[in-house]
Amino acid sequence: MTNWVYPLGTATDGKWDISLGTSDSTLAVDGWAHTGLKVATLAAGAAVELPAAPEERIVVPLSGSFTVTVDDGEYSLAGRQSVFHGPSDVLYTGIDTAVSISSNDGGRVAIATAPAKAGYPTRLITAKETPVELRGAGNCSRQVHNFGTPAALEADRFIVCEVITPAGNWSSYPPHKHDEEKDGETSLEEIYYFETRVAPGSQALEDTDPIGYARVYASDERPIDVSAEVRTGDVVLVPYGWHGPAMAAPGYDLYYLNVMAGPGRVRDWLISDDPHHGWIRQTWEGQDTDPRLPFGA
Repeated sequence: MTNWVYPLGTATDGKWDISLGTSDSTLAVDGWAHTGLKVATLAAGAAVELPAAPEERIVVPLSGSFTVTVDDGEYSLAGRQSVFHGPSDVLYTGIDTAVSISSNDGGRVAIATAPAKAGYPTRLITAKETPVELRGAGNCSRQVHNFGTPAALEADRFIVCEVITPAGNWSSYPPHKHDEEKDGETSLEEIYYFETRVAPGSQALEDTDPIGYARVYASDERPIDVSAEVRTGDVVLVPYGWHGPAMAAPGYDLYYLNVMAGPGRVRDWLISDDPHHGWIRQTWEGQDTDPRLPFGA
């Protein structure tokens, strides 16, 4: 069976901590065609470059601030201390565009990608412009930064967002799928890139090990069965099937960057809930959102 889980250090490529599914990736994933992800950790003054390619990209600072140079100029991305400190500026670069990313003080940066044909202009989406959604309720509360969704960004193929889940909560829940082109559903591959931290106020030991969990399972005859313990820098690929929950273990906050794209005509996130668990959504009515949200600077 194809490997769908990549712990930190198993998808490296030169300067890249992670290089999966992109036009220049050297690590091939059987059956993977529509999305890609690169992550780099830069020392102060260092840079990484991506050649022009028929793929659209969005640059997402994970920690630190960055300068991104593309064909039409230079863009400063005011970053953040960490992914748990609110939204960051991000940059959509369009297709067939060489990209250079540098950082004066160093930091960690992600680039979401998808093979694409239609050209759209470079666009800076600032932290203040980023739509912030509080989704779910009670212990299913989570925070979503929708900077790369169809309502927020004009693009060809991909849908990109990030989700932050407080310690002890469940997100990507109820389990759902988007693996068919039919009424009410679109076929989309999905990448989960994870980060974890000790939740503020926790009485953690110095050698603690912040963890979360991710679940993917079969929705039809295609085999997939993932129950993964995840930490900062780990990646889970979802080619098809029910996925969820993504669980933040008690004491540890959980972040993930989602990259989705597929072969369908419509760029839209249309899902079907697992019929065994979809009723959970109804229970959110009348419940309060977790008071720890929103995460901010």
